[in-house]
Amino acid sequence: MSPEPDEQLVSVDGHQFKLKRLDKVLYPEAGTTKAEVLDYYARIAPVLLPQLADRPVTRIRWPDGVDSKPFFEKNTPSYAPSWLRTVKLPTPGSSRNRETLVFPVLEQTADLIWMANLAALEFHVPQWTVGPRGAVRNPSRLVIDLDPGPPAGLAECAEAAHLIQERLSEDGLPAFPVTSGSKGLQLYVPLDGSQRADVVIGYAKRLAESLAKSQPRLMVSNMSKAVRDGKVLLDWSQNNPAKTTVCPYSLRGRARPWVAAPRTWQELAAPGLKQLDTAEVLRRVDTEGDLAAGLLNGAARLPV
Repeated sequence: MSPEPDEQLVSVDGHQFKLKRLDKVLYPEAGTTKAEVLDYYARIAPVLLPQLADRPVTRIRWPDGVDSKPFFEKNTPSYAPSWLRTVKLPTPGSSRNRETLVFPVLEQTADLIWMANLAALEFHVPQWTVGPRGAVRNPSRLVIDLDPGPPAGLAECAEAAHLIQERLSEDGLPAFPVTSGSKGLQLYVPLDGSQRADVVIGYAKRLAESLAKSQPRLMVSNMSKAVRDGKVLLDWSQNNPAKTTVCPYSLRGRARPWVAAPRTWQELAAPGLKQLDTAEVLRRVDTEGDLAAGLLNGAARLPV
């Protein structure tokens, strides 16, 4: 059967499927179409897929573009292709209310393109991975999400990030910064996977609380919005196994096609730090390589 006028039949990784409404504008302010979103995900796949590897993916979809209301999707759609890897996992909650969801695990470029064709712009993942048969493993990274409360912005996040890096270095831990593609940035520490989630959460919480206490002008660790004006929230809670963080190299559903972009510490120290869009990120990968590659070979162990 030939595709409809607004459809295109493609073959990716040996899998054939249809792409629809390629001229649909998903980012009105920038004029970015679905075709351009698909092109980004196809080209960024070599560095994005390793960050997604073995992690159940929650998607945020904007079928009518970023000016419309999005929705979260955890379950794999019933019409997903048979070649898409899935894993059954229980959701958090009491045993009475707990349910099992079927999450996708994205492994190849075809998976990314098929999901992006559904206007899944954002890919969010936990800090842990699953094994070949779906067993949940210990976290392979720690994350601190730096969220600025206006009028604080990215500059204050960068200042806070350097202070966090100093503290992590004292414990012999490397840190990799990622501007979030939204308002702030994330700091990641690659781990060797030998420590349970509660150990990782405990370390992250103590780190955030200690820094907030020593730098009250700049940082808070309390989630209450009442104390966040003009300060950077150190959100340690995203290490909870029930929570997810936007994956490095994922697009964001903001006014423009910004990306959760790995950065260098030199960039964070320079003035004029800003979020990066798809064209800038692709150009950087071509010239500088994968700045998040260090997250893939975690050898760090947290002091307890």
